[in-house]
Amino acid sequence: MDNIRNIAIIAHVDHGKTTLVDQLLKQAGTFRANQKTDERMMDSMDLEKEKGITIRAKNAAFRWKNYHVNIVDTPGHADFGGEVERIMKMVDGVLLVVDSHDGPQAQTKFVLRKAMENGLKPIVVINKIDRENARPHKVLDMVFELFLELNATDEQLDFPHIYASAKQGYAKKELTDPSDTMEPLYEAIVQHIPPPPKADQDFFQFLVSNLDYSDYLGRIAYGRIISGSVKVGQSLVCINKDGGKKRANVTALFSHEGLEKVQVESAGAGDIVGITGFEDVFIGETLVDSEEREGLPFVDIDPPTIAMKICVNDGPLAGREGKLLTARQIRDRLTRETRTNVSILVSDTDNAAQFDVKARGEMQIAVLVEQMRREGFEILVSRPEVIFKRDEAGNLVEPIETLYVDVPPENLGDILQSLATRKAEITSMEHNPHSVLVEAAIPTRGLIGFETELVNVTKGHGIASHLFKEYGPHKGDIPSRGRGVLVSMEGGTSMAYALDTIQERGRLFIGPQEEIYEGMIVGENARTDDMPVNPCKAKKLTNMRSQGDGKGISLAPPLVMSLERSLEYIAPDEYVEATPKSLRLRKKILDANMRKRAAGKVA
Repeated sequence: MDNIRNIAIIAHVDHGKTTLVDQLLKQAGTFRANQKTDERMMDSMDLEKEKGITIRAKNAAFRWKNYHVNIVDTPGHADFGGEVERIMKMVDGVLLVVDSHDGPQAQTKFVLRKAMENGLKPIVVINKIDRENARPHKVLDMVFELFLELNATDEQLDFPHIYASAKQGYAKKELTDPSDTMEPLYEAIVQHIPPPPKADQDFFQFLVSNLDYSDYLGRIAYGRIISGSVKVGQSLVCINKDGGKKRANVTALFSHEGLEKVQVESAGAGDIVGITGFEDVFIGETLVDSEEREGLPFVDIDPPTIAMKICVNDGPLAGREGKLLTARQIRDRLTRETRTNVSILVSDTDNAAQFDVKARGEMQIAVLVEQMRREGFEILVSRPEVIFKRDEAGNLVEPIETLYVDVPPENLGDILQSLATRKAEITSMEHNPHSVLVEAAIPTRGLIGFETELVNVTKGHGIASHLFKEYGPHKGDIPSRGRGVLVSMEGGTSMAYALDTIQERGRLFIGPQEEIYEGMIVGENARTDDMPVNPCKAKKLTNMRSQGDGKGISLAPPLVMSLERSLEYIAPDEYVEATPKSLRLRKKILDANMRKRAAGKVA
């Protein structure tokens, strides 16, 4: 056990942690010299490669000298915080990666707090020291202040720090040291991260911290062996959260060599392993060797703050692109997601074709919907709604988040005005040479659509990150979308002739020669109310020469929105229709007369 080290890598989005893991694996000799490897090995999902962010926590391992180091790459985005919290139970220390210019950001604070609550030993890695505008000493001071702010113990305040450039592949203890390898970082990991603690008991105990799935072996439960040992074929007992006990045999054991899962025959205390044979095991449950044992305590994770409905696609174009359309198929897929993702909750509704999905944030649901699209599903997704609660006195409370916004000084006024309309309370403002850091407490409702507005106002220079703070008093109405939409009156194929006149009314979301149906949203109105339009109207041709002949039609390019942007944009009476090849916006009730009747009832 003394030669095992279990560490997690934590950092804000885009501070270089995945690149750092890749370098650690490469320089430890994990791969053969002639072995072809991806640029970003740890981000293995297609969506991770496209978005450039880590979504799922992943395990890897490498050998350095005679040490076996298990390493877990954790997501840096707040919406995937559920992945981070349970990883802390598997490791004894963390590498806190911080950008040498940006310093510690909101997400760093969130994860560092979790690490400290679990009593983990941190090593601070100041990355990207090869940047032109790097300021490593200033960033080190900022990290120290962050530790003080989080009430670190004296032992935690005495943290070791390493300067590194993961991209160039070197690390050093002091900036003046010569170095062209990661050797100083390996030494720091072995020296400062403690080996797994020795257990008082000698019987087998294992806490399930992560789940994977194999088509051949079923569920794989990942976690750390707290005490005892296990071998293939051994009979174990799974203790559920409610105290129920179920016995099964271990069909396979997995360890890691690099990124590969390697089957092993046995494993002992301190090892991070995957165990198969338990089909109904969930995260937070305990595996032990006999029925008399007690379950291990489990970490509670932050509650979901956003809910939305995922429904069966009932539009006129349903079934043309996707293969998976039925309520049963959608339900099975959502249930499968909850098995490996603890921060998503799925429940049935009164309507058999609708499912309630609760999550940490809209980004998390957007990633789930995007994965389902790629698997061949066709679904309708409603606007994200915040989960309200009642306190002891019966008053309505809603989730409040701490928002950090970094904006250029010239855009500060516009952003402050936007935050004011979203019922945010500014708690601090810090002026840096090239930007202003604003910290605010904002209702989660006010965050819906804010990032899109931030990107537009600051031309992409603004950075926002947010963390769940608490449930606070209801802040009253927050105005949503300021404009109405252009809704198609009939189905057919869109015509350039019709779109030419419609574009005078507002901004188009579609181009010519696209299939349209009644109730589909084809653009944004310049005014606040919805307007029915006919994008399928063709020019009447006669043998008389008309006055408009020779006048070319010039259409502005349509506004094409991503899935996240579409979810933020739609109103409560609208859906996003997500199919493998298309994203369409539509009204929940397609027929115009029925919509009027429904609106009359509500009024």
